[in-house]
Amino acid sequence: MKKCLGSILLIAITFSATAQFQQQSQQYRDSVTKLTNADHADMMTQLGITALRPGANGNDPKASNAANYDESKANPFPILPDALLLNNGKKVKNEKTWWGKRLGEILEDFDREIYGRVPKKLPAVKWEITDSRPDTVAGMMCTTKNMLGHVDNSSFPDITVDIQLQITFRNDIQQKAPVILNFGFVRQPGFVVTQRPPNANMPAASQNQGPSAQEQILKRGWVYTSIAPNSIQADNGAGLTQGIIGLVNKGKRRKPDDWGALRAWAWGAGKVLDYFETDDITDAKRVAIQGHSRYGKAALVTLAYETKFATAFVSSSGEGGAKLHRRNAGELVENVAGTGEYHWMAGNFIKYAGPLTWADLPVDSHELIAVCAPRPIFISGGEKGDGWVDSRGMFMAAAAAGPVYKLLGKKDLGTNQFPKVETGLLEGEIAFRQHSSGHTPMPNWPIFLEFATRYFTK
Repeated sequence: MKKCLGSILLIAITFSATAQFQQQSQQYRDSVTKLTNADHADMMTQLGITALRPGANGNDPKASNAANYDESKANPFPILPDALLLNNGKKVKNEKTWWGKRLGEILEDFDREIYGRVPKKLPAVKWEITDSRPDTVAGMMCTTKNMLGHVDNSSFPDITVDIQLQITFRNDIQQKAPVILNFGFVRQPGFVVTQRPPNANMPAASQNQGPSAQEQILKRGWVYTSIAPNSIQADNGAGLTQGIIGLVNKGKRRKPDDWGALRAWAWGAGKVLDYFETDDITDAKRVAIQGHSRYGKAALVTLAYETKFATAFVSSSGEGGAKLHRRNAGELVENVAGTGEYHWMAGNFIKYAGPLTWADLPVDSHELIAVCAPRPIFISGGEKGDGWVDSRGMFMAAAAAGPVYKLLGKKDLGTNQFPKVETGLLEGEIAFRQHSSGHTPMPNWPIFLEFATRYFTK
């Protein structure tokens, strides 16, 4: 009887703790939503906007605003801005004009209207190793280091920013090695991964994805590293008065052309690369940035703005990433301008969801890819379950960036025809491949690593 009562008591305590946690978690989510809505409303007021057009509904195909996947309706604004046309109407005909004038014009438009301006004065970052331990990955003897990048907050002590970084390398590395820096999860000491979590967006046949990205990278003798974006800047509008953006703004809300989370995450990645320049294991001249989905957007923004990165694996980045803004397919400008995602961008971006249109944007995503030139870039998307990111729209942007790469003496995609699924366009500095799985980077990891090897071994 006592044993039974003890079991009942344990169950009751466990249930109570779980219910309390769920209640606290719900209270936290409600608080974030409330603060996010208030911040979004404040930006709307600054912009003089009272209403926005609704975004695409990706869940209900019968909704009046259902996401479009009909290619005949996908290009309402087929004419793209010319990446090689100066603001004065003259054509860019040589590298000198690109580097001396046109590049700056394009970046100014992206800074002001799309991703926001990074402040001229930013605090220093001091790196600390918080944990170093033996590790084993697929039978390889490795070392894993956890690090924190302490951002100098002496200008506003109320906000603390510590960038979380993890580095894993094989113990038999004898010299500085290439690095893959991944936007994603930083495994803490004592955390054990028992199995790879399933991806609900992928068909069952795709669940067995083979070796992990970490294993594939380490087998090449390269260094696998991960940075936690949320440790730089929270992934919600409520956090815009915190993180690195809040620190520099001294806890105040943004102005319309202030930077958003994508630029903040890119800045944090740049600080990691600065650390690699001082490290004995990492070759800072051979670093690739990788990200998937929203972090795919961040990877593209990072390669565009942080010029020391050698290449990027941009996976399923969609709207706000490699997908053309002027495409009515999957996710739209209106989705990113809404309360759930506006924090990724400059406040000014909201204007293009009302009263302005996509055609009013001074630039489009092909020009962001062009800004990465002449460095190689690998753009990736899926097929089944990945229509939201519009792989065709990302391909079109990659193809339209080609003239800039060719101007700078590099190879473009080699075609304007959308390739069949799992047909890689890999010969040039712009590479594209759509795999047959869902919203995942896994099928394209080995393809990207081969692509990167071509440049890392030069």
